[in-house]
Amino acid sequence: MLTIDIVTLFPDFFKSPLDESLLEKAQAKGLVKIRAHDLREWTHDRHKTADDKPFGGGAGMVMKPEPIFECVEAIGEEAWVVLLDPQGEPMSQTLAAKLAKKKHLVLIAGHYEGVDQRVKDHLIDQEISVGDFITMGGEAPALCLIEAVTRLVPGVLGNAESIKHESFQDGVLEHPHYTRPREYRGWKVPDVLVSGDHKELGAWRKKSAEQVTRRKRPDLLK
Repeated sequence: MLTIDIVTLFPDFFKSPLDESLLEKAQAKGLVKIRAHDLREWTHDRHKTADDKPFGGGAGMVMKPEPIFECVEAIGEEAWVVLLDPQGEPMSQTLAAKLAKKKHLVLIAGHYEGVDQRVKDHLIDQEISVGDFITMGGEAPALCLIEAVTRLVPGVLGNAESIKHESFQDGVLEHPHYTRPREYRGWKVPDVLVSGDHKELGAWRKKSAEQVTRRKRPDLLK
């Protein structure tokens, strides 16, 4: 079973998403355990202060190191600790597959101007970014990572075969999909999809995937 612990200032952010769809089912089946921890429970003053002004001046606040260190250490020192941060390694399907093989992940959701550098230097194992843009905090990126990783845990998806043909699995985007009705507003489903010829169907899917990738993400073909 994969255990995912989230270190956050806003644990309620995760209540609804974790109780919906495949994430809820994966937890109910005992395939994954996901817990959100309120970082303020590890603060040291009556105001539950988790951030402070940066040394040297500057705009914004910085998340203090003490609560983060103590929270992560209380959760489990054997875990793989990830900081969601815009400066991190770009999230990818390959990276999701690697994380899905871990037994225990701790995800730290950063906020404000970020975390004290000592957290990066001495606590975390990996920094991950979900894109070249800035969000309100690390909660939404953490949820993206949880979704990407959890669906790769064996048994979570109803049809494991679907993973083999998804975008990014083979270095290209996925081929187009169609469903009923066969004709809609004069637009017809390609004949090959209803031909029953599996060899031709496989060739069509491969060629279509390459065409889609060349049009939308030519960088992947490089």
